[in-house]
Amino acid sequence: PQKTSFHRSQTLGYKNGFAFSRLPTVGIGGERLYVNQLSQAELDELSKRPMLTYRQAKQVPPSGFIPAHVAFDKKILKFDAYFQEDVPLSAEEHYRIRQVAIYYYLEDDSMSVIEPVVQNSGLLQGKLIRRHRVPKNDCGDYYHWKDLNRGMNITMYGRMYHIVDCDPFTQVFLESQGIELNPPEKMVFDPYTELRRMPMHKYVTPSDFDQLKQFLTYDKQVLRFYAMWDDTDSIFGENRPYIIHYYLADDTVEVREVYKQNDGRDPFPILIKRQRLPKTFVDKKKTFPSCVLEISDQEVLEWYTAKDFAVGKSTTLLGRTFFIYDCDEFTRNFYRDKFGITDFQPVEIKKKPLEEVPQVIPPYNGFGVLEDSLQNCFSLLPKPPRKDVIKMLENDHKVLRYQVALESPNPEDRKRRFILSYFLSNDMISIYEPPVRNSGIIGGKYLGKTRVAKPGSTTENVTYYEPSDLTIGSTIEVFGHRFVITDADEYVLNYMESNAESFPMATLQSLRDHFRPRQVVKETAKSDIPMLGTSDQEMDKLIVQVQEELKLHKYLNNKSIREAFLQCDKDGSGILDKAKFLALCDSLSVPTNSFLVNKLIDLCSCGEDKINYRDFLRAFPL
Repeated sequence: PQKTSFHRSQTLGYKNGFAFSRLPTVGIGGERLYVNQLSQAELDELSKRPMLTYRQAKQVPPSGFIPAHVAFDKKILKFDAYFQEDVPLSAEEHYRIRQVAIYYYLEDDSMSVIEPVVQNSGLLQGKLIRRHRVPKNDCGDYYHWKDLNRGMNITMYGRMYHIVDCDPFTQVFLESQGIELNPPEKMVFDPYTELRRMPMHKYVTPSDFDQLKQFLTYDKQVLRFYAMWDDTDSIFGENRPYIIHYYLADDTVEVREVYKQNDGRDPFPILIKRQRLPKTFVDKKKTFPSCVLEISDQEVLEWYTAKDFAVGKSTTLLGRTFFIYDCDEFTRNFYRDKFGITDFQPVEIKKKPLEEVPQVIPPYNGFGVLEDSLQNCFSLLPKPPRKDVIKMLENDHKVLRYQVALESPNPEDRKRRFILSYFLSNDMISIYEPPVRNSGIIGGKYLGKTRVAKPGSTTENVTYYEPSDLTIGSTIEVFGHRFVITDADEYVLNYMESNAESFPMATLQSLRDHFRPRQVVKETAKSDIPMLGTSDQEMDKLIVQVQEELKLHKYLNNKSIREAFLQCDKDGSGILDKAKFLALCDSLSVPTNSFLVNKLIDLCSCGEDKINYRDFLRAFPL
């Protein structure tokens, strides 16, 4: 039967706190120990006749038992081996030799396989098989140190290792155990690794040209050329100056850019770094890629030399054509001594006249002031438009005020009245609507201060409303809304008469005709002379207009209005105080804020604080 248990019995014990060793009662795996069986040496000792002694003979003490984990502690057998690994996906190698070390631990008959780590090998190296008892076959047997020898193959987990040698300790141990060792073999090396270690054979014919002599002769000697690159054919292109350096020590070329102050370019000093520049390439096949990382000598037939640079000629360097127009004094002396060239006349570079591109102003989008928005078309950092400071100082706080009516098909808007203010300092217009109680319309600011363009004006030719355009009865259009001027302040007439040379006569005449009835009433009130002639005609005409306007106010009762005025006139003179007159009109809901009604009240005024209410009642017939 096969042995399946390998347990050892405990041989270390303690008694009264002291450790002592004892003999095992059973063997490994529980086998029986024949402790009473005599060895051959003991039998031979017993067969001898005892010698006569006066005391008891001394017995030889038996040798102490040493367990295997103590006897073979840190005793390891080492074998040098290798295995072959297939490389199916490589054109340079078909197999690979990998060297390993096989360690056998005598302490517990375990084994491990370790491959020395090679830097930058790209392989997972180190411990290939961890330390444990390695199975020998499928029958449950394990490898023993008796199964290992030089020159033999050993298979572990499907991989065959070939043992070529062992260390001296292993050799002494195996020979002491009566094992005959095979002769050692040489370690097999990886052929691809050995090929990589061999130096590359370069079949280069030595040149007669001495580069060291050239370096020692022309060190720190540089030819300098002043060139120009014409890039005007491309968009936003221009003539750009460059400096070409040719280093005589190693025939290299460098191209540096020339920057001017405030030229708007980033300061990158070098366009082409110092290198050898190819002049003629070897004819290649069309399938050869045109973009390569480096250019070798096998791809170039001819390199650029000092003969290829001359004043007044063009040179193409890496696809860019540079026109050389001048060089420095050292370069002239070098070409004069080396090549015998004496013509170094600098070429004058003429700049091409810039094509004038007409500036196209985009259409006005309606946002902001036209002049302010127009500045965005002239510069990246727009500046505010210039203002006429003299005009602003002379006309500061000078405002022309007009009363305007909204021209609208809606009957509700016809009754609305607005105050139009024209600011002489900056020609701006603002419109304000006085709030009217119980009108259903919220009054207040209708239009902020802004310049109003006339209808039909364009962004290229803008014309704004001026004081000369604001006449009585004229219509102005403000952002799609039409307003009719119905009245103005007396300051407007006084200002225009004082500056009559700046305004047309038609504007002055319309204001004078509008203010003439008021002036007549004032003069009559001061002189207490009733109005005659044309004043009566104007009064009749105005009364008819007021009656037409009051027809819209259907809530008015003409009879009650007449009775109220007659009751207030205690003495029957027909004259009332202006404050009392206006208070009575407000109580009777007479629209005194109407322009025509105000005009009628002015005509009925007798002095500054008296009003002839009988003329006023003519507008309220029974």
